[in-house]
Amino acid sequence: MSDCPIYHNFLTGDGKMIYYDYQPGRGGERPLNILKDFNGHLQADGYAVYDELPLENITVFYCMAHARRKIYDAQSNNEKLASYALQEIAKLYAIEQACQEEQLNEEQIKDRRNKESLPILKALGDWMKIEYQQLRPKSLIAQAFAYSIKRWEKLSLYAHTGNLMIDNNAIERCMRNVAVGRKNYLFCGSHDAAQRAGLLYSLLVTCKLNNVNPYNWLKDVLSRDINEMPINQIKTLLPYNWKEQ
Repeated sequence: MSDCPIYHNFLTGDGKMIYYDYQPGRGGERPLNILKDFNGHLQADGYAVYDELPLENITVFYCMAHARRKIYDAQSNNEKLASYALQEIAKLYAIEQACQEEQLNEEQIKDRRNKESLPILKALGDWMKIEYQQLRPKSLIAQAFAYSIKRWEKLSLYAHTGNLMIDNNAIERCMRNVAVGRKNYLFCGSHDAAQRAGLLYSLLVTCKLNNVNPYNWLKDVLSRDINEMPINQIKTLLPYNWKEQ
C-alpha cells in the first residue's frame, strides 16, 4: 500500500477551510511536513500514520463514526452484540444533538458530556472488552470490537472537552467531491495534475463551506491584478474572507 496515491484532507476546526493534499504514496512524511508547526488536536479515522507522528504538540483522537461503521457492518455476524453497541453509541449521538439543539456553549457542553457521555463510554468500553474475550478473533464482530477497544481512549477523548467533535463526518462529506470527480473523469493523468486538482478542490470546496458561489469568486479573483495588491491584503481573497463586490 506504500505506493498507493492518496489525498490527505485537512479541515480546520472552525469548518471554514479544507486542504486536499495529494501524495503518490501513503507514507507519513507529508503529513509530518504539513503538521510540524500545528499545535492542538487532530481528529483522524484510525489511519496509523497520524498516530505515529513524532510531534508532542499534537493530540490525536479518533472518529466515532468509523468505529460505529465497523460494528454496523458486523450485524450479520452477531446481531445481538452489534445492536447493543449501536444502541449505546446512539445515546452518545443523542447527547450531541441535544447540545446542538439547546445551543449550549463550550463549558455547558463539557459539563453535559462529563455527566452523561463519559459514563456511557466507560461502560461500553468495559463491556466490549469482556465480550471480546468470548468471540472468535477472526469473526466480523470481534474485529469490529478489536478496532474500538484498541482506540477507545482516543475515541472517548472528545467527551472530556466541550469543543471537540464526536466524529469527523464533516470532512467525510467533503471527500465525496473527490469520489464523484473520480467517477466522472477516472484519472488525473499524472501526479502533477493530481496535485493541481487538489489545489482546485481546496479552493472550490472551501467556497462551498463558506456559502460562496465558486464561479463568482473565481471570476472576481482571477480578474484582479494580485501583483498590485499589498501582501497583507492577499488573504482577503481567500473564500472565507472574500466579499462579493
